[in-house]
Amino acid sequence: MILYPAIDLKEGRCVRLVRGAMSEATVFNDDPAAQARLFAAAGCRWLHVVDLDGAFAGAPRNRASIEAILAAVAIPVQLGGGIRDLATLEAWLGKGVERAILGTAALRNPALVKEACRLFPGRVAVGIDARGGRVAVEGWAETSDITALDLALRFEDAGVAAIIFTDIERDGMMQGGNIEQTAALARRLETPVIASGGISTLAELRMLKAHEDDGVAGAILGRALYDGRIDLAAALAIAG
Repeated sequence: MILYPAIDLKEGRCVRLVRGAMSEATVFNDDPAAQARLFAAAGCRWLHVVDLDGAFAGAPRNRASIEAILAAVAIPVQLGGGIRDLATLEAWLGKGVERAILGTAALRNPALVKEACRLFPGRVAVGIDARGGRVAVEGWAETSDITALDLALRFEDAGVAAIIFTDIERDGMMQGGNIEQTAALARRLETPVIASGGISTLAELRMLKAHEDDGVAGAILGRALYDGRIDLAAALAIAG
């Protein structure tokens, strides 16, 4: 199981939100590139980067910070937020992003996801963020009528590298991840699932690791790393 430390960008700084609310942002580092170097030096194999401003705007808004992260580390980076067309996706892949995450676009324009997967095999992930089991888009500002499972199933034959599943109600709350729902989703899919949202203890990581055979291939950690609730070295040892 791969551990993905998260770097969420707002106005050029590394922050964490509570339930996706931009008004409840806590700044953890003014230098995202320095934070990326810390994660890489600790032994992380990937980084999970999100352009929060871009997610709300529908276009990239933290280009300089993202490019600084890409220049600072050699480990692969998966990037989401504000990627709504092929031109933007291709531009980021060309700048060194290893995997682009399509979220809102997956719901609004599924044909884009399938075309992107065809053009860039293995380098496109779908981000499915759910509130009450329903998919939320536009930086989590809008909730749709479609379920996370129904949306994920639309891309089973598209060649998506991973489904990144976030339970918004738990994101940033430090109340535990939705392990059961994540594992249930993974069991229904052939596509690997990466867990996100609310993971706050090493015990939860062990529980996720136990679902590796179900298709849980990774876990994204954010606030729990920044405030010290989870020791990164111990988490990496569990992930294996």
